[in-house]
Amino acid sequence: MPYSFDTLCVHGAYRAESGQPNVLPLAQSTTYRYYDTDDVAAMFDLTSATHMYTRISNPTVQALEAKMALLEGGVAAVAAASGQSATLISLLGLSGAGDHILSSANLYGGTNNLVGVSFEKLGISHTFIDQDSTVEQIIAAAQPNTKALVAETLGNPALSILDFAVWSQAAKQIGVPLIVDNTLATPYLCQPLKHGADIVIHSTTKYADGHGTSVGGIVVDGGTFDWQSGKFPGLTEPDASYHGLRYVEAFGPLAYAVKLRGQMLRDFGCVMAPMNAWLTHMGLETLHLRMQRHSESGLAVARFLKNHPKVEWVKYPGLEGDRYYALSQKYLPKGQSGVLTFGVKGGFAAGRRFIEALELTCLVVHVGDLRTMVLHPASATHRQLSESEQIRAGVSPELIRASIGIEDLDDILHDFETALSKV
Repeated sequence: MPYSFDTLCVHGAYRAESGQPNVLPLAQSTTYRYYDTDDVAAMFDLTSATHMYTRISNPTVQALEAKMALLEGGVAAVAAASGQSATLISLLGLSGAGDHILSSANLYGGTNNLVGVSFEKLGISHTFIDQDSTVEQIIAAAQPNTKALVAETLGNPALSILDFAVWSQAAKQIGVPLIVDNTLATPYLCQPLKHGADIVIHSTTKYADGHGTSVGGIVVDGGTFDWQSGKFPGLTEPDASYHGLRYVEAFGPLAYAVKLRGQMLRDFGCVMAPMNAWLTHMGLETLHLRMQRHSESGLAVARFLKNHPKVEWVKYPGLEGDRYYALSQKYLPKGQSGVLTFGVKGGFAAGRRFIEALELTCLVVHVGDLRTMVLHPASATHRQLSESEQIRAGVSPELIRASIGIEDLDDILHDFETALSKV
């Protein structure tokens, strides 16, 4: 029988053989031994799926990739050193100098910098558009050289919900894949591939790990996009570095994932460490439990803040009346994660006093941990953007981002109430 998502979190993608470790083993090795030169040659021709070198693949990393592909409903996954690395290879696997990327303006600040600054230096242009744009507006912003549409399921820190129906329709009409960052939602709350996305990326550093131990990222390939339109010669034309191999011809639905592994990881070296993969794999075993708790407590804290006299505004898509409430019920009906934003009356100065008065809650540059934490994005994650760019990304000067953990809810609320009383 097909197992439920919760069971797949615990058992999916790794099954011990008789007498073998019941917990996924850690293969902390850079290299793998062979006894036949033809076996090694086959690996360098990409005709063998065995491990040649940990910069390309590793048994422990492979198990994490298999589990994430299973949880997201994809055909394959490729892990990377960080969420930023996952975004990097997902886009460079499709584009090069002279190409164009079209993305939501609500993207995470680091992604904004990647496509808006660093990609420009590589000759890859970009256009940011409002995430709430219509199909017609998205298509109008596309160019003949556009290679991908990029957006987030749940914006960080804008907390906007992507309307998959609009973006997937636009992507199909433009003829490019829709790449969706599903970091804050996780596959427990939303599976973008079921809603029209073609490729899913994650910063596994956040909820996937969940314990603040391991930096990592992953790209999940849905395996359904048709690369044969002529817009993606890197997947359909011969690759000289592999004796003229054509990825689509040789690997079919796995073409994109194989290209990322065989070319992007090989050339850029942004591989996930086996130890980080092992820890992240362990984190995924409790993803379903943690995301349920994060979402329940996140909504409770949002309701508390909404009714507090010292709080000017609260943004959480699970709150009735929120701009994205209807979309949250459509695409994230099991919950909206533990991340929320709010503004303390008195602006940033008051917000700073609130943050420094907290005792249980941590002030850290992180989100999606089992611990409750806060941050001021305008002076941290989004500080490289101008004020107008910050506002376009949903970051106002007084905004405080809170990531609600899995501690006892009463303790979290007491900490917030005590800190607010000192403002």
